[in-house]
Amino acid sequence: MPIGVFAQRSGLTSSALRFYADCGLLPPAEVDPVSGYRYYSADQVARATVLRQLREIAMPLAGVEAVLGSEADEASRLLDDHVSKVVGDAAAAQQKAAVIKSALGNAPGLPITALKGPVLADAVEQVLTATAHEPKMPVLAGLRIEASHEAVTLTATDRYRLSTRTLVPTEPPRQTWAGTVDGDELRAAVAEIRRSALVRLEAVPHGIWFRVADREDRHCRLLPEEFPDYRLMLASLGEVTTRATVSKGLLLRALEEHPGERIALHVADHGMNVRSADDEHSGIPLPATATGQALQIWFELTTLYPAVSTAIGPDVMLDLRGNDQPVTIRSADRGDLTTLAMPIKSDHSA
Repeated sequence: MPIGVFAQRSGLTSSALRFYADCGLLPPAEVDPVSGYRYYSADQVARATVLRQLREIAMPLAGVEAVLGSEADEASRLLDDHVSKVVGDAAAAQQKAAVIKSALGNAPGLPITALKGPVLADAVEQVLTATAHEPKMPVLAGLRIEASHEAVTLTATDRYRLSTRTLVPTEPPRQTWAGTVDGDELRAAVAEIRRSALVRLEAVPHGIWFRVADREDRHCRLLPEEFPDYRLMLASLGEVTTRATVSKGLLLRALEEHPGERIALHVADHGMNVRSADDEHSGIPLPATATGQALQIWFELTTLYPAVSTAIGPDVMLDLRGNDQPVTIRSADRGDLTTLAMPIKSDHSA
């Protein structure tokens, strides 16, 4: 078929086809020796289509040639490597753009407070487990930082969990401040924060700086979307009807050994039992101190496990308010990290 017809079939322009022919990536099946007209065969359409798709994802010519000349497994690996590089470059560009935007306003940074680096890093990692990436609610991927005159509070929520931790700064915050920090950028900054004895927080337009001594300062963007009103939710929680204190290690081991994705916790005077949907009359018994009403409550493993695993100390305390109300999970001896986990309906409910 002539080059114009092949261009329509492949989605490549005639000029692009000439370029790829000259590069050796897609030579025509025949070239008229007199007129120089180029002709392509029908079995070249598939190669031309893949070539076009690879260029659409900004793959360089050398990479295109490698993919087209590889078997399926190797081509797949090359594609994954290219996408990882593109994503990394985009994140780096986004980070640099945010720093430039902050500098363009010529506004001086606003000192907020100072925190111990290792303590702040641990708190960030603990609270960030409650974030989620949802295109319709990008703010759920962020971590809320609130500085009052007495403390700094970190909060995150994915709508099924809510984690919050309060830190005592090394020096009183100079003023109140609140912002929602990009969770991915903050997660990437944790290593530098952890290795710094003291980290100073400084607010700038559209972002926040984590100033560290003798290391590279880290900048994180602020998310513009409004963070959920978690304080209203906390204030509306019902009265605790059942309280159980259990070994964090034993509870995590029981959750790991449980075969299902949905888990029932049965709490009574004799302790706690981790049960499955298939057998509500047996399970994994755990020694626990329990007060209040006997209760059975259901969770998704992906909700309950991270809420327990991030607790501080050897024991966790569960405050329950009924089988359809959020459960508060906190350290038995240190309550500055608190997580709320939403239960689900029993598999046997009507």
